[in-house]
Amino acid sequence: MKRVTGIGGIFFKARDPRALAEWYQKHLGMNLEAWGGVVFRWADDSPAGTGTTIWSPFNEDTDHFAPSTASFMVNFRVADLRALVEALRTEGCQVDEKVDESEYGIFGWVIDPEGNKVELWQPPAGR
Repeated sequence: MKRVTGIGGIFFKARDPRALAEWYQKHLGMNLEAWGGVVFRWADDSPAGTGTTIWSPFNEDTDHFAPSTASFMVNFRVADLRALVEALRTEGCQVDEKVDESEYGIFGWVIDPEGNKVELWQPPAGR
């Protein structure tokens, strides 16, 4: 079974996410979206030939990374989220019971051995 296929996003806590994102825009030329993050578009050998990686600062008091106390969360693209989550459970990993589905794809979460929350993302078909 194919597991991780790439990095879907890098998310981290910041005291002032908007000001930090504006610094990155001004000094590193990263084009901010209206929601405050950056979308990197790239091409690979997938049938659609395109994909994205998201860079996004979050408020420092966000609970989106919970139960982890880390200041970051990495999102990995996966080929088949439901199969991977089931395999991780079978392997004894700490997997969140929740799976979210939306127009952005299917999301699941696992906690690594050091307590970091890892987001798993199956993009919608063609992305």
